[in-house]
Formats: sequence, C-alpha cells, structure tokens
Amino acid sequence: MAAQSSYGFSKGPHHGTDRLDGGKPFATERLARDKRGRKAVSIIHEFKEFALRGNVVDMAVGIIIGAAFSTIVKSLVDDVIMPPIGLITGGVDFSDLFIALNGESYPSLAVAREAGAPTVNYGLFFNSVISFTIVAFVLFMVIKGMNHLRRIQEEAPPEEKPAPPPREVQLLEEIRDALVKNGK
Repeated sequence: MAAQSSYGFSKGPHHGTDRLDGGKPFATERLARDKRGRKAVSIIHEFKEFALRGNVVDMAVGIIIGAAFSTIVKSLVDDVIMPPIGLITGGVDFSDLFIALNGESYPSLAVAREAGAPTVNYGLFFNSVISFTIVAFVLFMVIKGMNHLRRIQEEAPPEEKPAPPPREVQLLEEIRDALVKNGK
C-alpha cells in the first residue's frame, strides 16, 4: 500500500510519482525535473494529450461551424431583417445610428470614424442584439428538438428478443449439425 504524504497525496511506488488517486501514472505521462529538483509533468506533452482528446476535436468542429453560422445570421440580420425595419421606421439605417462624443455632426459612421471622432454606435449594438437573439432562438430550437428526440427514445419500449424457436426446430437443427459434423 502507498504511504500518504502530508498533503493527502499517495506516494506511489511508480517512479516516486505523487498522485491523488494513488495509482500508476498515465501511460503517456512524462516526468521532468525543474530547477529545485521537483518532478513536473511536461507542459508540451500534457497539452498534446489534452488537444488530441476526442471531445476537444469535437469542440473545435463546433466552433468552426458556429463561426460559419454567425456569418449566415449576420447576413440575415443586415440584408433581410433590418431593411424592412428601416423601411417601417422611415428609411433609417440602423448601422449608421451613432452619437459623436466630440459634439460635431457627421453624415455617416464611416465619415466619423475616418475623422477619428469618438462615437457610441448604438445602431451597430442594436444589430448585434438582433443577431444574438436569432442565434439564441435557433440554438433553443435545436436543443429543444434534441431533447424531444431523447424523450421519444427513452419512452420507446425496448426491443424484444425474438422468441426461441420451438423445441422441434431445435432438435432438427441439432440433428443437422450432427450429420454435418459426421460428414454424412
């Protein structure tokens, strides 16, 4: 049995490693010594172990798909939703709504930025809030659909095993197997 250190670690017999679980070190764990002679796990190796786990790769794919989805939502907001809202509000382009903090008046946000004027861009913020609302709603619908499918799967009765063949069929199969085995 491994001895306990004062910190609750088990001093295992495996290369003197200190482990909370008292077990063997991971097969991929490499130990190095720092300047004071203490053992430390190689940062590069630990990062490689973390990065190559399946769930991290899945998360990276999700992030890439999410980035692509955000461009679709941005186009939906800027090109489909905001023009009718601008028409209803009298032709107001929300992306050009801003307040110049230096007190001067500029015809558009682009001109104000070009002049280097500090601005509060509440129109762009409004577009971002609409984009966020759309993304949140779509994610809500996806998760709701997944939960619905999971509930259906949980409620479905388990598939029954096929009934064993009748005794006569079993006997005929045994006779057939015996004849094949004997070579007749």
